[in-house]
Amino acid sequence: MSRADPVLVTGAAGFVGHATAHHLLARGERVIGVDIVNDYYDPALKAARLATFEGKDGFHFEKMDIADAGRIADLIRSQGIVRVVHLAAQAGVRYSIQNPFAYQHSNLAGHLSVMEACRHAPGFEHLVYASSSSVYGDKPMGGQGFTEDEPAASPVSLYAATKRACELMSQSYATLYGLPQTGLRFFTVYGPWGRPDMAYFSFTQKIMRGEAIEVFGEGRMARDFTYIDDIVDGIVGALDHPPAINDGAAAKAALHRVLNIGDSHPVGLMEMIGSLERALGRTAEKIMRPMQQGDVTATYADVSKLHALTGYRPKVMLDEGLTKFADWYRGYYGD
Repeated sequence: MSRADPVLVTGAAGFVGHATAHHLLARGERVIGVDIVNDYYDPALKAARLATFEGKDGFHFEKMDIADAGRIADLIRSQGIVRVVHLAAQAGVRYSIQNPFAYQHSNLAGHLSVMEACRHAPGFEHLVYASSSSVYGDKPMGGQGFTEDEPAASPVSLYAATKRACELMSQSYATLYGLPQTGLRFFTVYGPWGRPDMAYFSFTQKIMRGEAIEVFGEGRMARDFTYIDDIVDGIVGALDHPPAINDGAAAKAALHRVLNIGDSHPVGLMEMIGSLERALGRTAEKIMRPMQQGDVTATYADVSKLHALTGYRPKVMLDEGLTKFADWYRGYYGD
């Protein structure tokens, strides 16, 4: 696909933004990437991600705070942007306990800035933004995955609360202004170029250094681990299928939808550690710890709505994905 107008990708120096921008470039899109490149985790990793765009035709980067409403609006207006993939946010459940105001700034003010800029952009087509499986709270996992129709009214962390608030803000902008939007509830994304604060990444660092790993929840937690390439397929698929624009208040409200995006195959924490040990060829010394504040017991995505819309179907199983991550890790860090 090749179009004259560029796609704006916020969080382009981040894990998912970096991969999404490369995918869009590979199919002939022009991409404008935005990121503040903060120090929530190693800025050198973010700089290395950005370095992979050097020499790539069609990519332009702007270092920018998404909460700077004026700059975001000027960028979208001046570049004729009508499609946005908004992935920039302050991530991390545990970090939100120590630094709550970072989430107010990046997640709430940042999301509002992007929406406000989009609603004033002539001919705007579609805003796709990142939400999170954490909005479901700590609910029992039965035989079926979490569905988008559940109320998502009991977040157990401030991070989750800000992500749910962004969904509600987006609903209001669809109803008020007819702004077409898709929120994607991500389920535990992993893979090469990932975030060091994620369990599989931090476990790898410690295992490779010969250090013990702390296994929280006594190892009884489960996650719907989703490989980065599968996530990107879902993001781009959603981008290509904007909600239809109709007249009337009720029709406008339908211009905002929320969709799960995950592997739809939850894996126990101890099973994940075993898979990681096989990928690294090393055995971890494990220290069992109780559940941490803000954590949830299990996540499990029902992705039937995204599949019906885009044909989304995860392809990479955990063993394969962690092997690819381990290969990247050794190459990047030289271990």
